[in-house]
Amino acid sequence: MNTPFDEEPRRKVSMFARLRASFLTGLVVIAPVGLTIWLIWAVIGWIDGFVLPFVPRAYHPDRMIQDFFGLAPESQINVRGFGVIIFLVFTIMVGWMAKGIIGRSVLRFGESLVERTPVVRSIYSGIKQISETVFAQSERSFEKACLIEYPRRGIWAIGFISTPAKGEISRRSGAPDGLLSIFVPTTPNPTSGFLLYFPTEDVIELDMSVEDAAKLVISAGLVYPNSKDPSVPQDQPLSRT
Repeated sequence: MNTPFDEEPRRKVSMFARLRASFLTGLVVIAPVGLTIWLIWAVIGWIDGFVLPFVPRAYHPDRMIQDFFGLAPESQINVRGFGVIIFLVFTIMVGWMAKGIIGRSVLRFGESLVERTPVVRSIYSGIKQISETVFAQSERSFEKACLIEYPRRGIWAIGFISTPAKGEISRRSGAPDGLLSIFVPTTPNPTSGFLLYFPTEDVIELDMSVEDAAKLVISAGLVYPNSKDPSVPQDQPLSRT
């Protein structure tokens, strides 16, 4: 008969449970690395498949290696990355030419022709806006991460401060201290969300960086900026008592 002072016997872990735990741990380590390598490899292959058909066959890397080492033509040599190099050089040359006077004139002339074509005009304008938003170096980024009460009082959400509201929106709101445009992302996909306008006094700025706040949103609250003490930002040392 067991008494309250008797130690509770330890539960034995089966060999299958240990193997299962080790497998899941290894999967957590391998999956991000493997998926990253696979994605990079697939993107490089896609770019090569698009660019290499425009290059003469004699200058393909596999053909040049075959000719250099005297290999048989039917030998398969998979060399990736040559098309990516050509694409990068070509893109840099186009960007350099577009900054000049002649390049800007040609670009304006081409855009004027596109603007006169009904269907092409809509497609081109949409793709251009997306490209400028994603790739333009002069595009503004989010300034700060913040806390707001959304979708009602008492419920808090993480947002990103974009810019102060201007023009008609600021004028018609009647807010004494103005409005701030806040982007509230969704979880786990932060590229979608809501654009909301909050009075300045209702927005609480956070000390954490925008990148750390984005990690918190993507991980659904599992990854905090400072794993040791989430109450202290990552760039601030922990206070010792």
